[in-house]
Amino acid sequence: MKPRSLKNVPPGLELLHTCNGGRKFSYNWYRASVLILTFLCYMGYHAARKPPSIVKSILRGNPVPYHPIAGQKGRMLLAGGGPVITASDPTTLNGWAPFNGSNGQTLLGQVDLAFLGTYAIGMFFAGHIGDRVDLRWFLTAGMILSGIFTALFGMGYFWDMHYFPYYVLVSIMAGLFQSTGWPSVVSIVANWSGKGKRGLIMGIWNAHTSVGNILGTVIAAAMLSRGWGYSFLLPGFLMIGLGVLMFLGLVVQPSDVGQANPDEKVRSSHGAAAYEHEEELMPLQGKDRETGGKEISSREKAEKQEVEGIHFMDAWRIPGVTSFAFCLFFSKLIAYTFLYWLPYYIKSTPIEGRKLSAKEAGDLSVLFDVGGVAGGVLAGHLSDKSGASATVATSFTLLCVPCLYLYRTIGHQSFAINVALMMASGFFVNGPYALITTAVSADLGTHDSLQGNAKALATVSAIIDGMGSIGAALGPMLTGFISDRGGFDMVFVMLYSAAVMAGLLLVKLVAKELLAMRSRGKP
Repeated sequence: MKPRSLKNVPPGLELLHTCNGGRKFSYNWYRASVLILTFLCYMGYHAARKPPSIVKSILRGNPVPYHPIAGQKGRMLLAGGGPVITASDPTTLNGWAPFNGSNGQTLLGQVDLAFLGTYAIGMFFAGHIGDRVDLRWFLTAGMILSGIFTALFGMGYFWDMHYFPYYVLVSIMAGLFQSTGWPSVVSIVANWSGKGKRGLIMGIWNAHTSVGNILGTVIAAAMLSRGWGYSFLLPGFLMIGLGVLMFLGLVVQPSDVGQANPDEKVRSSHGAAAYEHEEELMPLQGKDRETGGKEISSREKAEKQEVEGIHFMDAWRIPGVTSFAFCLFFSKLIAYTFLYWLPYYIKSTPIEGRKLSAKEAGDLSVLFDVGGVAGGVLAGHLSDKSGASATVATSFTLLCVPCLYLYRTIGHQSFAINVALMMASGFFVNGPYALITTAVSADLGTHDSLQGNAKALATVSAIIDGMGSIGAALGPMLTGFISDRGGFDMVFVMLYSAAVMAGLLLVKLVAKELLAMRSRGKP
């Protein structure tokens, strides 16, 4: 029997095969390339989300009244005869209309909502589509278009744009195309990783979230001196470049390069060893499997089922999906409030009696994500060791409450205390967020109740992260509204409440896990 031609090999990888004398690489080589490329992919997604948090304080400026000067486009006169400034001036000392009015923080929150709300809605559809199309093409298109609309937000600076609906529309489109990313990369990584060490592997791999946040922060903060528009242009171009890289080199699943799935089980005891060996050495067969009236093997039935995917409502019925989805709603509400507002909060809150500049505040805020990297890795490791994902997630979620309280109440007393509490908060906030969006989503997407239907994975990931993204959309929007009216004390009350709710949602699952652990420990 002749092996099927491998039609889904990316063009860049085909070139590498040619340079290698036409020989394929090992399974581990392909898996390493997938982990690296998907890491870079979602690092780019998060880097493109970070600029709004860095430029908030620039757009907001000093909340002072102003009015346009007749006949002089883009120039403003401050109330009381103050200095005249040019809106295109890189310093933008008095903000950027329309965000520097009395309701500026509310408008900034609405822009966040436009992006994150569309992202959340798009997530549900993206997962459903991702189960049915070539994920490499899907990711490539999403990344390039996301990069274009990220750059277009920054072009408002160069075009001297002060029309609020423009920023809302661009944010909506950027959020829509950003939603293509997460269901796709989780599905691809799960295709290449076995279940045994999934929590640890994905905990390390999920560092892309924090690395992307750090990279986006550093780029956006460094560009502020040139003008806030550059803070969006560079991450946008980075996304476009990474999208092209995904198209050239990303392998979606092992069968695309003639490799066997890592979790593949032999379904027949007769000739099992020979069959498994054959699958590792040669590609899946094409027309020889199309038996045309002959009996179809159980393996082919499973493959046919995978192509059909899973219905949206059926995915909700998988045990644990609903609990983790709503837990992630509150976890991402907290995480994205910090993602979009932490630099603004740092700049507006004196530390040791000194207010930081926008760049200093942005640079300091990366420490939250440094703590988040460690939290994600440890949460994944503990989940692997204990087999109790809900218990690990709940413990981290509840421990973040005292950290957030201390950060708010005593974090301003010294830089050392501020840094320590910010990193601790990032550690406990990002731990369950990383665990649920990666290892838990992948495990639920390959739950035994699905009978091997791996095509459900993108749908399950989209449901869980889609619910989380609704919380992510509400958090920054509510922060802008609440901080305009009640200050940041009330914002932190919202964060404490969200953390407690996230923990309570997993109580039943925690009880089951503890009972299971206790029964395993009995002789």
